[in-house]
Amino acid sequence: MISIAKPMISEAEIARVVEVMRSGQLAFGPIVEEFERSLAAYSGYKHAVATTNGTTALHTSMAALGIARGDEVVIPDFTFIATANTPRFVGAKPVFVDVDARSFNVSAEAVRAAITPKTKAIVAVSLYGQAYDVDAILAVAKEKNLKVVSDNAQAIGAKWRDKRNFGEDCAILSFYPTKNATTGEGGAVLTDSDEIAARAREFRNHGQGVQYDYKGFGHNFRMTSLCAAIGIEQLKRVDGFNDARRRNAKQYNELLAPVAAKNKIELPSEDERCYHVYHQYTIKCKRGTHDRDALREFLKQKQIGSGIYYPAPLHSLPTFAARAKTPVTKELCKQVLSLPIHPGLSEEDVRTVATAIKEFFKVK
Repeated sequence: MISIAKPMISEAEIARVVEVMRSGQLAFGPIVEEFERSLAAYSGYKHAVATTNGTTALHTSMAALGIARGDEVVIPDFTFIATANTPRFVGAKPVFVDVDARSFNVSAEAVRAAITPKTKAIVAVSLYGQAYDVDAILAVAKEKNLKVVSDNAQAIGAKWRDKRNFGEDCAILSFYPTKNATTGEGGAVLTDSDEIAARAREFRNHGQGVQYDYKGFGHNFRMTSLCAAIGIEQLKRVDGFNDARRRNAKQYNELLAPVAAKNKIELPSEDERCYHVYHQYTIKCKRGTHDRDALREFLKQKQIGSGIYYPAPLHSLPTFAARAKTPVTKELCKQVLSLPIHPGLSEEDVRTVATAIKEFFKVK
């Protein structure tokens, strides 16, 4: 079986977790602080605030930025539901906009068109591991005096113009087991702002500054020492993981080029301003759900995993009951199929997947 994802855990992570377990300090403590320092240094931000997962990191960012009831937050319609849920956690309204057909990332023109007097922030997603158009989004935000959160849950190590720090108000990461680096479960808020970092730290710890000194409302979103121990070791290896993902993507591009040339599929694009870390390698089946669903079943028969990220525009889900004109998103939801890309793949594994796709489309 060639799996769609595989956590890359070594003896180093196991040893560090055992060390923490023997220490007796299992909850929030010095190990979490060490992880935060390492993560901030790796990502190029002044502060990293560790949380329980990527969703709580997004929630924390909303609270730290002062997003509140009655505010609107612009969200891409094509992404994971957590991105759109988090404004609702603070009483704000997600406003859904379309994405670019090639990059899969939010369209700056669509963002601009959606701004109203109630708009307070933009959450821009670096989907599948490629940075969104940072220059364009930050330009809109500066012009309209809006906050920007980079949802980089799928993009640890990704770069925009050779920098991991995109220059926004804050960014979030996720360390779910399938992500490019994991802590088992975990997340983080990254920022260069002392004020935002202080608010984030208070919010994730019951609103406390120091113990029993409650600055305001908060949750218990603290990362455990066990998760941080895994993360410390993962950060030492994440560049190697990302290099392997990029090598796998390059091999796919070469092997699947004949299928793309026949206009059966479209291969993922890489913006020259970006360093894409390929959390997902996502092709588009040009004939939509007919080919996409049939190909997925064909791969399943050959014991090859795949994924559809994502099958429906967020605004169309009953939980939102929202309206949005997002024709690109609607089409992408019919076309996208993600192939195995994780660092555990061998060159032969990639070749096996590509050969199966060629066989399905009857292309040599």
